[in-house]
Amino acid sequence: MFIEERHQVILDLIGTNGRISIGEIQEKFGVSVDSARRDLRILEEKGLLKRTHGGAIPPMQVGITPQRERDMKNMVIFDNYAAIAKRGAEFVHENDIIYLTSGSVGFIMLKYLPRDIKYTLVVNSVTLAEELKYWDNITVYIVGGKMRMHGTASLVDSFATAFVKNMHFDVCLMTGGGYDSAFGFSNGTDETASFQRAVIENSRKKVLLMPNQKIGYKAFIRVCGTGEFDTLITDWDAVEDELAKIEELGVEVIVVEKE
Repeated sequence: MFIEERHQVILDLIGTNGRISIGEIQEKFGVSVDSARRDLRILEEKGLLKRTHGGAIPPMQVGITPQRERDMKNMVIFDNYAAIAKRGAEFVHENDIIYLTSGSVGFIMLKYLPRDIKYTLVVNSVTLAEELKYWDNITVYIVGGKMRMHGTASLVDSFATAFVKNMHFDVCLMTGGGYDSAFGFSNGTDETASFQRAVIENSRKKVLLMPNQKIGYKAFIRVCGTGEFDTLITDWDAVEDELAKIEELGVEVIVVEKE
């Protein structure tokens, strides 16, 4: 098989399965580890995939937007999202005031947040607040503003931004569209970027929760520089070269392991 044909098969498998591992390439084509890694490097340079720690995934589209119909209570929970959420919950301590992201990781984190200590949560999601209303150990503040008409029912307009500018957080648990060592932290809309910027500026400790697909990826609007965060929590498939660059900028990088 010619190298061009092998590359096309690799791309077809990624398109079908959503990912491919180095081991799968070795087994399917009878090539060495170095050859498999070289194939992925060539395809990444052409913008046809994104390499991860153990293989590759499809490239993400910059203009991607969340689905309007999203059932946050019954969504599929991927292993890496669950592991990141579990580790992120460990940053919540007694009497803290916490900003909790309205992204899917924030909903997954409900399973892991402490139920035996007192603390305050600030949320900008009607759906998320609905899940918290019977928790006896927490105080909940809901950010005000125009509600987005999709599953998270989040609020990120100018009213919401003005709301959080009057608050100070011990910890913000943030997620977004992309995190790149050169471009920084980014998201899909200017409203979201402005809101998140205000939260970050008013937080003592800033923790970013990002699955591997979003590491080294640039979303549409830059929120802040890479080094604005104290800690990045990502997973076992994140690109090692990119994580090393992020660490060089003074960010603590925590890579969760697959259970």
